[in-house]
Amino acid sequence: MTKLWIKLYRWVNERVHLEDLVEFLGKKYVPVHSHSVWYYFGGVSLFLFIIQVVTGILLLLYYKGSEQLAFESIQFIMSKVEFGWLIRSIHSWAANLFVLSAMIHMFSVYFTKAYRNPREMTWLTGMLMFFLALGFGFSGYLLPWNELAFFATKVGTDIAGVLPIIGEPIMIFLRGGEEVTGATLSRFFGFHVAVLPGIFTVLLGIHLILVQRQGMSEPIDVENSPTAERKAMPFFPNFLLRDLLFWLLVLNLLAILAVFFPWELGKKADLFAPAPAGIRPEWYFMFMFQTLKYIPAQLWIVDGEVFGIMAFGIAGLLWTLVPFWDRKSSRGEKNLLITYSGMFAVMYIIILTILGWRS
Repeated sequence: MTKLWIKLYRWVNERVHLEDLVEFLGKKYVPVHSHSVWYYFGGVSLFLFIIQVVTGILLLLYYKGSEQLAFESIQFIMSKVEFGWLIRSIHSWAANLFVLSAMIHMFSVYFTKAYRNPREMTWLTGMLMFFLALGFGFSGYLLPWNELAFFATKVGTDIAGVLPIIGEPIMIFLRGGEEVTGATLSRFFGFHVAVLPGIFTVLLGIHLILVQRQGMSEPIDVENSPTAERKAMPFFPNFLLRDLLFWLLVLNLLAILAVFFPWELGKKADLFAPAPAGIRPEWYFMFMFQTLKYIPAQLWIVDGEVFGIMAFGIAGLLWTLVPFWDRKSSRGEKNLLITYSGMFAVMYIIILTILGWRS
């Protein structure tokens, strides 16, 4: 068996020169310090995206993206297709874990100030991919065409529509018309399986190239400390094997969730039925949804909902552009304002999400 692998390696190596890649990987090192564990969440996010793509392709073999057939095709997948229920559950749970892993990765990069010079472009491509991940969640939520997804999409697009000047055009663009209909389903289907994955793949390629070219960033404390002992491990095979171990643990968690907590389908959407009680978005939108509920209907001369949406938009923009206004971290100095702002954001998201689910 070993001789067979050696022959196969030699055959491939003669054609694609694998030894050059192995040599390149052998020269790469990953810093080892007390925060090194956070490095693995980037790889976990990549792994979950791969699972999303594979399971999404399998579901696409049977899914019908139309108002008349979408719900029935999901029913067919779950009841008639062998292991169809499992593939759908894995896809749905992987979507949630993907957003969670990407969020953890984003906050770890933020707190370790890994966005500072020369890694501004790495941060920007990562943030754009994070926003696209939220877009994956929002567009994919409607595809089963069930009651909960229909009204949650209606509420979500209504919120976008309250923005002054640009709100209504955005809402019509998302819905494909004035109301959430089969045209909205077809549009979201196109976004979910073609537009968003295409843009995400391009950004992912750029992001991975930047990470490989620039290497892993060290925290400012480790970088500036003259007494700290600099440790590093080879990327190949040491770090790569640890990364694969994390992937295996995530795969086990995903299998447990999919088997013991299978994703439900619910009732088919009825455009003329009243909205059921308890409509709420996915957990990663919950803190924004709950905040809008707390804001008064009118703040001075500004509509409360408009104020909330604009506030979230400005906060998101400032967060995305943090490498360009956090000058202290770029000079290798501590910036407590950045740290405390990040801690506030984490606590705010957690508390408001819990309050949203409890309500």
